[in-house]
Amino acid sequence: MNIFDSFWEQTVSIVWSLPLVILVISAGVYFSVISRLLPVRRFVHAIHLLTGKYDNPNDPGEVPHFHALTSALSGTIGMGNIAGVAIAITMGGPGAIFWMWVAGFFGMTIKFFTCTLSCLYRKQDEDHIEQGGPMYFIEVGLGKKFRPLAVLFAICGMVGCIPMFQANQLAGLLDIELGINRWVTGIVALLIVGIVILGDIKRVGQTTSRLVPFMFVIYLITSLLVISSNYDQIPGIITSIFTAAFGGEAIYGGVAGLTFKEVMITGIKRAVFSNEAGVGTEALAHGAARTSEPVREGLVASLGPFIDTHIVCTLTALVILSSGVGPEESGIVMAASAFDQAIPVFGNIVLFTVFALFAVSTMITYSYYSLKCSRYLFGKQAGNNYIYVYLSLIPLAANFTQNTVINIIDTFFALMVIPTLISTLLLSPQVIREMKKYFDGI
Repeated sequence: MNIFDSFWEQTVSIVWSLPLVILVISAGVYFSVISRLLPVRRFVHAIHLLTGKYDNPNDPGEVPHFHALTSALSGTIGMGNIAGVAIAITMGGPGAIFWMWVAGFFGMTIKFFTCTLSCLYRKQDEDHIEQGGPMYFIEVGLGKKFRPLAVLFAICGMVGCIPMFQANQLAGLLDIELGINRWVTGIVALLIVGIVILGDIKRVGQTTSRLVPFMFVIYLITSLLVISSNYDQIPGIITSIFTAAFGGEAIYGGVAGLTFKEVMITGIKRAVFSNEAGVGTEALAHGAARTSEPVREGLVASLGPFIDTHIVCTLTALVILSSGVGPEESGIVMAASAFDQAIPVFGNIVLFTVFALFAVSTMITYSYYSLKCSRYLFGKQAGNNYIYVYLSLIPLAANFTQNTVINIIDTFFALMVIPTLISTLLLSPQVIREMKKYFDGI
């Protein structure tokens, strides 16, 4: 292992230690208690909001609720749900999936709080367009003395939202399965993403609103076909997920003896990577929603972890664990092998298409996140130039090792979680106030 790889391996082990896991879970529990799980209990109302029932074109913001959610989901439903789950199983066994479920459940209330704040405390940019996100609700909601937290988030967001993982996993899959050079994949991805993102959030929202539902349905159907072909194994797999969640011998691939702490940290880390609850990226997308009621966007955002973790990640886990694919493969290649074994030829065609769309849609959304952080730090005109740095890094990331890419992104995601959750905890009384006012009025 070279010095570069070793540095990131040691760094991620420091930032993603037990204190950060405790912060994420404690925040989720606290938000659930003070909100009395109202965001979860109002699930049906959130669906009505998503369908546009309460949309008003004169409300402040840039995109409708549905476009805001699909923009956020295009960043979360993707490689994190597929390659991320495969990596979680490889490193933490089936028990890691249990902790992904736990983090996903509390992630619903975390997203409700962060995304409500993102619309509650928006700030106009140079073009008088309302902008939302953690750096804005930190500065506007908590005041100038907390601006260092906002700057920390924006700096880490610029790096953490570079699509290293997506480019790397897609390039690795096409290299191994089809023999396509990694540089070629990276350059093609750069061109596709560049064409879309130069149109800003409205074009991002229009693109993802078409791609995300299509990808989700195709992946859902294909996964259910694979799972149904191995239905007799499912009860045993569900049992192993629960029994291995607290450490012990029931570890995937025969890697026995993982401790409870190791399994829990792996599961929660991969869940945060997958659904991004508490990272703050979700608040960047939902902060652009066209609404005069911040609570409405918070409710729409709370649907994200349910779709992302409890549906898509669970499907991926069941596909991999029922396929018999061994731990010698990891990430996207492991997932692809699982589908190919169950549905030869057809499985490969469908999965290559869906994986490519997942990767590209996430790159598109992440570009918006990264650019938004850059504009906050340097102003809109100077910040716009960062997009060219962002695009140039896509082919480079395609050639990194998988572990290094994961460690870099995990590190910066962890550093984004800290200012996001600390500020959300401090501003949580304002969310409760808005929540009561909103629900008393409907």
